[in-house]
Amino acid sequence: MKLSLCMIVKNEEETLAKCLNSVKGIVDEIIIVDTGSTDRTPKIAQQFGASVHFFDWCDDFAKARNAALSYATGQWILVLDADERLAPGMGEHLHQMMQNRDLIVINLIRQEIGASQSPYSLVSRLFRNHPQICFSRPYHAMVDDSITELIHQKPQWKIGTLPTVAILHDGYQAETITKRNKWQAAKSSMERYLTEHPNDAYAASKLGALYVEIGELNRGIELLKLGLSQGNDVEEGVLYELHYHLGIAYGKQQQFAEAKHHYQQAIEINILPQLKLGAYNNLGNIFKQEEELESAKIAYQTAIEIDPTLAIAHYNLGMTLRAMGAYREAITAYQKAIELNPNSAETFQNLGVLLLQIGQLSDSFMMFKAAIELHEQNNSPEAERLRMGLAEMGFRL
Repeated sequence: MKLSLCMIVKNEEETLAKCLNSVKGIVDEIIIVDTGSTDRTPKIAQQFGASVHFFDWCDDFAKARNAALSYATGQWILVLDADERLAPGMGEHLHQMMQNRDLIVINLIRQEIGASQSPYSLVSRLFRNHPQICFSRPYHAMVDDSITELIHQKPQWKIGTLPTVAILHDGYQAETITKRNKWQAAKSSMERYLTEHPNDAYAASKLGALYVEIGELNRGIELLKLGLSQGNDVEEGVLYELHYHLGIAYGKQQQFAEAKHHYQQAIEINILPQLKLGAYNNLGNIFKQEEELESAKIAYQTAIEIDPTLAIAHYNLGMTLRAMGAYREAITAYQKAIELNPNSAETFQNLGVLLLQIGQLSDSFMMFKAAIELHEQNNSPEAERLRMGLAEMGFRL
């Protein structure tokens, strides 16, 4: 069964080869729509045998993605961005599911590399090449609306989900995400769309989350509540996002009872457990802050059961166990967090404090030294503060 890869790109010479290498031997054709590159992106695509087309950018991701779909000749279409790649060994799993005649779309789990709070998302990126399937929404474009309409017309079609991580996303970098001009472009685009579609819970969730991210909390809460007000028609994944981001917003406002309520509502929603990690971790943080330590411990342990590689959950569990006086267990949790994320100065520093507290001076010194080195690499003033504090205690670094 022929599989077409469809991509839109612009100035992706640093990441495109890595993406295209990941689909070798898996896709049968590569469709690249370039929206205005001024670097070597088109040439790199051609080196991989891609069919390269050009699209005049019009501030509409859906139109650009649909242009890519129009060139596809395969029975199935896979959509990736240049800063994504297929997970190793994924080709066989994709092709096996594509053999299911009842499936119209296969949702894929995407791992957000570098994201500590919500490291997984579910994306509808593998679907049949059907004339009625198209992307909608100028920002956060997706095929879900057309899929819903198609299933309404032909209920025999089903939606599948591949239960293992299929896509690795390397584009999660705070310095990129937090660029103000990117925020402004996203905000303007989504505001226009929501004005035209005031009952769209998905749009309200994405725009509300953006306002919360940039600190405009009241507007964010207003939009997230607007999404919740759409009632039973809200898709479960969107419902989770609405509650999750309301939890974040209320937490930032120090309204912890409201924050806990929304995190708990999010956790109750019937979606993949991996998608709930942010809610469990943030709920644990509130419990810990309010000294409900047993509840915090349970929240972090649940997150670890879902994903044993979640370093932040091990770190937070260590902080909680230390507060409970369970020092040996706390040390184990810190050590696991360091194993998973050896670049966390805070973990080394807090482990150093705990080891000092129980009299393991030599080990404590080693942890503080590692913490200072990492702080210095990050140009953090905490390095000098920690150095001075240790000097006062008689440590020489």
